[in-house]
Amino acid sequence: MEMREQTEDPEPNNIESTEPDHKKSTEKRITACLVNAAFFGALGSSYLYGYNLSVVNAPALYIKKFYNQTWTERYGEPIGADMVTMLWSITVSIFAIGGLLGALCVTLLTKLIGRKGTLLLNNGFAVIAALLLALGEKARSFEMLIIGRFIMGVDSGIALSALPMYLGEISPRHMRGSIGQFNSILICLGVFTGQVLGLPELLGQESRWNFLFAFLALPALLQLCVLPFLPESPRFLLMERRDEAGAEKAFRAFLGKKDVSKELEEVHAESRAQNTLHMASVTELMLNPALRWQVITVMVTMACYQLCGLNAIWYYTNGILRDSGFAENVIPYIVLSTGGIETLAAVVSDQYSWMPYLSFTCILAVIASFCSGPGGIPFVLTGELFEQSYRPAAFMIAGIVNWVANFAVGLLFPFMQESLQTYAFLVFLVVCVLGAVYLYFILPETKNKTFMDISQSFAKINKVPLGDKEIENELAIKAGSKEVEKNGKVIIDGEMESSF
Repeated sequence: MEMREQTEDPEPNNIESTEPDHKKSTEKRITACLVNAAFFGALGSSYLYGYNLSVVNAPALYIKKFYNQTWTERYGEPIGADMVTMLWSITVSIFAIGGLLGALCVTLLTKLIGRKGTLLLNNGFAVIAALLLALGEKARSFEMLIIGRFIMGVDSGIALSALPMYLGEISPRHMRGSIGQFNSILICLGVFTGQVLGLPELLGQESRWNFLFAFLALPALLQLCVLPFLPESPRFLLMERRDEAGAEKAFRAFLGKKDVSKELEEVHAESRAQNTLHMASVTELMLNPALRWQVITVMVTMACYQLCGLNAIWYYTNGILRDSGFAENVIPYIVLSTGGIETLAAVVSDQYSWMPYLSFTCILAVIASFCSGPGGIPFVLTGELFEQSYRPAAFMIAGIVNWVANFAVGLLFPFMQESLQTYAFLVFLVVCVLGAVYLYFILPETKNKTFMDISQSFAKINKVPLGDKEIENELAIKAGSKEVEKNGKVIIDGEMESSF
């Protein structure tokens, strides 16, 4: 008996000692799987978006020269300076028009072919755009460059909506923020890659600038090779396709464990709630008094995101630095660290010899603060301010504001620079100040708060009742969701949120 007790005693101790290691091992498997999905998902999506923000900057002079040569060959006379500016502005800004179209199509695509399927299909747009942009010079057609930029915009519009949706649905709640950061990190990495490849020693030469656009196909092809082997969103498989076996397999891959019954039941419960939930339209969202200031806040945030001057820097960095006083042979290297507004330097750069270096310092400071802070906030904030039935409409409004503002910057900034010269960035300064004042007084802290907590924060300025029940009823009635009464309490369908 003694021997048996001695041999049986260590068992519980072994279990206790190995349990933390097993839990740690499972956590590592979760992280590895999610990181792979997040990285390769973002590589052919947000990375390409960032790359396209900066890639047009380095070859700007060569492309304008190509436009002039093509125009002369066709019409027998040089192109006018205003027409060159117009064609170049259209080439840069039509990217945003394509983005708007892509954002409007993404809801239908993600519903028909899934989140991962949409990302895979989107690579086709990137490859087509790369071919048009790379071969436009050979074909002596500047129209191919404009069409290629438009198609690349469609790719980015789809990517910036489909990728956050995919990452949000495959990430456990406690990892959603860190996994979601891959979106903004890869955007910044894409911008930096475009600047590096634009150096004169690499592809920033008159004989090589078309290879800058051919590079677009590489991340898309890499994603096409890897993403098919990663799981689809388990939430999409279960709620949209009713594929429980596929969802279970996806959960196992992402969680690194065999028993995923709890996760499946959570999504089943959400699915039952969604079956009775009416998805609000854009019109219903705009007319709902309980969400009026949330909508305004999203629109202001998205507008400031594009109108802070950052995209003007990325699109037209060389010209701005040239006006700031840097020597021509130094500019390509300074461009590597661009990414923000240089209001002070743009105003007085021609008065003091040390102002170009202050310009450089301002650019470094703004790109660091933007990418580590507000760079990813607007997309996350849109999901936090609205419950499930309103999110699709809210993301559509946010997407429209985002791409229209992007288009305005790309099209109008060259003309602003010509007319206002060193004072052009004061326009962006005014936008930033007004946006900061609005957000300081109106936007509440959303960290670790539920949808009802955030709704109560907005209730006073929305002039709706402060009680939880009244807010729930107001939202439910406007969204057309069904109420289930149980034990004298009103339960709103769709209030339940899965951990995935």
